[in-house]
Amino acid sequence: MAPVDPHSFTDSAHPFTVHISLTLYFDFPSSTISAATLLSLAAPYSGDLTLDTRSLSISAVLDPVSLSPLPFSLSPSLPDPVIGQSVTVSLSGQAQVLVLSKTSPSSSALQWLSPPQTFNKTHPFVYTQCQSIHARSIFPCQDTPAARIKYSAKLNLPSQLSAVMSAKHVGRRPPLPAEAHGVCEDAKWCGDHRVVEEFVMEQPIPPYLFAFAIGELGFREVGPRTRVYSEAAPTVLDAAAKEFAETEEMIKVGEALFGPYEWERFDLLVLPPSFPYGGMENPRMVFLTPTVIKGDASGAQVVAHELAHSWTGNLITNKNNNHFWLNEGWTTYAERRIVEAVQGENRAALSIALGWKGLVDEMERFKGNLEFTKLKMNQAGIDPDDVYSRVPYDKGFQFLWRIERQIGRPAFDDFLKKYIATFKFQSIDTDMFLDFLKENIPGIENEIDLKLWTEGTGLPPDAMELVSNIYSKIVSLANEFNLGKIPREDEVCDWRGQEWELYLKSLPKSVEASQIKALDGCYRLSESKDYEVRVAFLQLAISARCRDYYSEVEKTLKEVGRMKYLRPLYTALVQEEEKGVARRIFSDACGCYHPIAKGMVEAILAKHV
Repeated sequence: MAPVDPHSFTDSAHPFTVHISLTLYFDFPSSTISAATLLSLAAPYSGDLTLDTRSLSISAVLDPVSLSPLPFSLSPSLPDPVIGQSVTVSLSGQAQVLVLSKTSPSSSALQWLSPPQTFNKTHPFVYTQCQSIHARSIFPCQDTPAARIKYSAKLNLPSQLSAVMSAKHVGRRPPLPAEAHGVCEDAKWCGDHRVVEEFVMEQPIPPYLFAFAIGELGFREVGPRTRVYSEAAPTVLDAAAKEFAETEEMIKVGEALFGPYEWERFDLLVLPPSFPYGGMENPRMVFLTPTVIKGDASGAQVVAHELAHSWTGNLITNKNNNHFWLNEGWTTYAERRIVEAVQGENRAALSIALGWKGLVDEMERFKGNLEFTKLKMNQAGIDPDDVYSRVPYDKGFQFLWRIERQIGRPAFDDFLKKYIATFKFQSIDTDMFLDFLKENIPGIENEIDLKLWTEGTGLPPDAMELVSNIYSKIVSLANEFNLGKIPREDEVCDWRGQEWELYLKSLPKSVEASQIKALDGCYRLSESKDYEVRVAFLQLAISARCRDYYSEVEKTLKEVGRMKYLRPLYTALVQEEEKGVARRIFSDACGCYHPIAKGMVEAILAKHV
């Protein structure tokens, strides 16, 4: 066996799946999905075919033509804690295989929300998060970005709910007899108050971009190619529509910079607060945390990032997670180019400055395991969720920015467009990128140490902290904080969340509780509606042992599930010997966290027992 991916059982000697047809029955009372997964190969094949699964109950593997059983086996008997179990099917000239399975209520890709956990508290809600290796907990597949698939899906759900997917919506209709494909009996499939929604994804995508959400949904039109969806709550929908009003302008800027937008629609779904990421770049239907709705359009930078993925990440994808920087470093660069064009150079400069601060923090986080400060890393045996960090994003950005500075922006823009046109709808690795770079920019390896940048640990000496006028002013004010000086109102009157975030992250790590209280007394940062600002402030408060703010820390940890906020606050608590406080809050809040976020916090608490 020769794996193509350290996080997959997929064998390089086996053919890749090219299409998956899914028939899914959603049972909200049991928090499970019964599935019929029809996997299609490019040609008939004889031999073993190995698929990835995690926490799936497989009831049958069939030849879809004859419906006769196909031999299959599961291994290992005790699932691997990182990659789950393989199911190996023996084929004899088949080009398709049909697998009947059922998800576990604890599926790592799914979060089932009861009505009280939703905005309107009337109907349940379920959504997916398949990146990095969680699609296998919904249906069996070759769960590696190396195996790109097209797919179609029939979703059978309660008629009072509606569905969206990372795919084209075909229609909504009553269930039909004989279309359940063994998922359940026809009587159940065609039961009262059930409806079928159909979708199709006609372009090949990596499995981690499979996504759906089901609930009581509403939407607002914000552009010719964009709707904003969320739970059917007018206040959320109106705020989101206002925040993301620049989306069409961003798409046009992206097309000018990177080439045609290949996905037809760019819709947005604002999920409940438990969503563990800022955004997820699911094609045609980007998933967003409500924490990006800040009221000042600055949250649109997250949309710019997910939009940029439409070219770098979705069109061109890292072959496996060892090369994650090819997704995120490129997308961070592309995001900042979009922001610069739409919101101006100062906004882009602040984003670069905050990225640098975050990158320096990550170097400190991984000082005991420098492997994870590399761009091209070795994640064998490691859960990618455990080492998720800003390194692929901002060290990747720094590398590409270094190339741009060397050859000039016009030449780099030509290179970028050629790169996207050459590799679109392909999955590549770092060596393929470097070969393309050297072929198209002759001599670049003599000007930049490409091996140091991609395989070296830490930050190369030619990485650069961008110093702009606004950056210098903010850092200067932060330096004065040590002298007891709090910024005057006239100095901060035009600040938005990014400015405050940079200011707070530029303050000394150790400050007096009295200083924290004085700063908050002037600007109420502990209650900021911008979670970036609030969390940065609360980290300082915890470090200063300022227990007056622990109630605000607890409130924040209970109202959002975004890992960007959970990780620093729980880490700060346990590092300041407040393990009991951290465990108590987690015990109360964990039922509202997505399984990925829950696992991340459990790892923090276990590390500091």
